[in-house]
Amino acid sequence: MNYLSSMQNSAPLAERMRPEVLDDYIGQEHLTGKTAMLRRAIENGTIPSMILWGPPGVGKTTLATIISNTLSRPFYTLSAISSGVKDVRDVITKVRKAGMFGGNAVLFIDEIHRFSKSQQDSLLGAVEKGLITLIGATTENPSFEVIPALLSRCQVYVLNHFTKDHLNSLLKQAMERDEWLSSKTIDLKEVDALFRLSGGDARKLLNVFELVVNGFVDGETEITDQRVSEVVQHNITAYDKQGELHYDIISAYIKSIRGSDPNAAVYYLARMIEGGEEAKFIARRLLILASEDIGNANPTALVIATNTFLAVERVGWPEARIILSQCTTYLASSPKSNASYAAIGAAQALVKETGNLSVPLSLRNAPTKLMKNMGYGKDYGYSHQYEGNFKAQEFLPDDIKNSMLYNPGNNPRENKMREYLKSLWKGKYGY
Repeated sequence: MNYLSSMQNSAPLAERMRPEVLDDYIGQEHLTGKTAMLRRAIENGTIPSMILWGPPGVGKTTLATIISNTLSRPFYTLSAISSGVKDVRDVITKVRKAGMFGGNAVLFIDEIHRFSKSQQDSLLGAVEKGLITLIGATTENPSFEVIPALLSRCQVYVLNHFTKDHLNSLLKQAMERDEWLSSKTIDLKEVDALFRLSGGDARKLLNVFELVVNGFVDGETEITDQRVSEVVQHNITAYDKQGELHYDIISAYIKSIRGSDPNAAVYYLARMIEGGEEAKFIARRLLILASEDIGNANPTALVIATNTFLAVERVGWPEARIILSQCTTYLASSPKSNASYAAIGAAQALVKETGNLSVPLSLRNAPTKLMKNMGYGKDYGYSHQYEGNFKAQEFLPDDIKNSMLYNPGNNPRENKMREYLKSLWKGKYGY
């Protein structure tokens, strides 16, 4: 039987190479190095509840597996994609029934960011009482995706992207330790294409590597960038929401909206939907774009994008596609301006350049008599007491008092804003 057929009946290379002990674990030295605190906790069997946060394929699930192998405690695993409140409660019930033999069980939940608020709430009591030690893995910022009550009971550990040295080590380890690969003569001449296609994802790197080696013809041993590209293009055509094509598609999507092409934008939206992208990921990008690329040219864009995010959060697939399409076509068809985005960039650059300049005395509050005697708040004009609710006065520190940071864009709405500012400031700031 050739390897192509046998490969279909065996685990992928990435799974075969999953380490079972810390000494074989590559990367994340700040967590698992010889003197790292998390390693000490694992080896001592005293781990806290934790959230492992990092990009795909950097070892979150592997680290959880190693913990399960190292600790002499009951270990349960759930996936947030296929599990619900009932599954969580079933685990908690099993641990309670085990009593003292439950031994402070560990519950690993992969992709915990996919759990709803009610699903996360179902974990709280058991975690708080120490009935279970929770390990959650997520690619999303836990500050946004994990409820505060649960997050406050967990230590967050950040897993970093693999370096090229790490990726090289993974390939070398696979060639030395995998039974099938070690039987091959492999000349790893070039690795750039492998690294680029993997996007830093160890799982994808190893599986693409296996695919390339499996494609060797008789006598072929050399792996080059060209050979990798040829094999991968022939075998991989699907959208991969965790790989390089994922970033190409979202980039094309954003640039199509920015370029006011609703047809291209909705096409790339469809590519993401059909590829299994998360609705909230798309909606979050629309939120950013509405402010960064449209801004005050059409302030309603941010309102629409905000409501889109809230709506898809409540509705979910498949109906979320309708809401995302409406928002996508609206934003693509809106006038564009990056003036407010440019303004905060310029302001931050000015702060870094000039440091902590003194706020003008007239703008300072004077809650005490001493502060008032020192001139705090003196000569400040309350704008609403003046005609047109405006009084010309200095708001910036003296050293930068004429700095123009917000330059309205050239579109109907911001042109009106420019004329309004010009009427107020009479040439100040360049208006």
